[in-house]
Amino acid sequence: GSILTSHYVLGWSFKVNGQAQNLKISELPKLPTLAIGIFHFIKRKKKFSELHEDWEKDYGTQRFKYKDLYFATNGFKEKELLGTGGFGRVYKGVMPNSKLEVAVKRVSHESRQGMKEFVAEIVSIGRLRHRNLVPLLGYCRRKNELLLVYDYMANGSLDKYLHKHNKGQRLFTLNWSQRFRIIKGVASGLFYLHEEWEQVVVHRDIKASNVLLDSELNGRLGDFGLSRLYDHGTDPQTTHVVGTLGYLAPEHTRTGKATTSSDVYSFGAFLLEVVCGKRPIEQIRECESVILVDYVYDCWKRGDIVEAKDVNLGVDYIVEEVELVLKLGLLCSHCEALARPSMRQVLRYLERDLALPDLSFLSLSSMGLTSGQCENFQDFGMSYASSSMDRPFSHTSSIAESLLSGGR
Repeated sequence: GSILTSHYVLGWSFKVNGQAQNLKISELPKLPTLAIGIFHFIKRKKKFSELHEDWEKDYGTQRFKYKDLYFATNGFKEKELLGTGGFGRVYKGVMPNSKLEVAVKRVSHESRQGMKEFVAEIVSIGRLRHRNLVPLLGYCRRKNELLLVYDYMANGSLDKYLHKHNKGQRLFTLNWSQRFRIIKGVASGLFYLHEEWEQVVVHRDIKASNVLLDSELNGRLGDFGLSRLYDHGTDPQTTHVVGTLGYLAPEHTRTGKATTSSDVYSFGAFLLEVVCGKRPIEQIRECESVILVDYVYDCWKRGDIVEAKDVNLGVDYIVEEVELVLKLGLLCSHCEALARPSMRQVLRYLERDLALPDLSFLSLSSMGLTSGQCENFQDFGMSYASSSMDRPFSHTSSIAESLLSGGR
């Protein structure tokens, strides 16, 4: 019959003339121990696994390792949690080697469809540079999850200073000077996104919780996870309706198209939120809520729009500035996209380079703020078209162009 033999290596040596030491079998790991070790190795490797595809090679310098982000945030522990929103959770982290403080947002992404385009846009947005934007440093991708890495802002999100939170208190009350500076800073950043960068960037989620404050309380617009890009002079593509209730422009919910005008509408809601210290939709009872833009409009109709301001401001504010911002908030909240100003015009209003138009054409309907007397509004607007030296800068209609360009 056949002869079976077994061979064992009992020792080895790489010396030319050396003799290998005997291997002590009793000191070798037992088979169960070895199996457990292999299991933990595989589990650890899976824990830090990432998705890599060939098309991502172009973005290598802006891709973070999941392992580094995991250790930076202490394993995404609750104590590092900075905030939670409808699109993900944000954690504070300190990068292991550079000691750079970062904010890491974990965004679920169930579908691979469009991921290539999405990552390409994220990387493009990472090239944005403006003092009033939170820098997007890069990303990391895992199965069903995208992690966005931002520069860390020491004073957190603006909404914590406007609204009561867990313990029923604000962090502290921002004075009017601080609020006005934040408003102008965010307006400047949004103008850069819409008109000054190489492509048009539509943010799609402008609100107080997405405005972060640096160590000097400068406002910086952040969270570009929903942003979309398109070339200047072209129309934006139809997308899924995303954003936050109360900040969404009516035409965005109807058409699915996010535009610079829909951003302006959100900015209008943001203006009212900052001045009034109230959310766009404020729940006061279980089945009752107050629509902020309606409340401000009612105050204006009564001839005392400043009454709508945050009571916590006390008496330390400039009446003309508060009135200006509240009226501008109403103008930006017009339900017709073509009647809203561009961000270039918004900046000029805030800097007092341009007089704010008379708002007497505004009325309130079930659709929101509209032009109450359309014919009169058109005649009023067109009467300035031939004489105005401040020609429009973007997408407003001929009616709104002349009205919003000063109407002096």
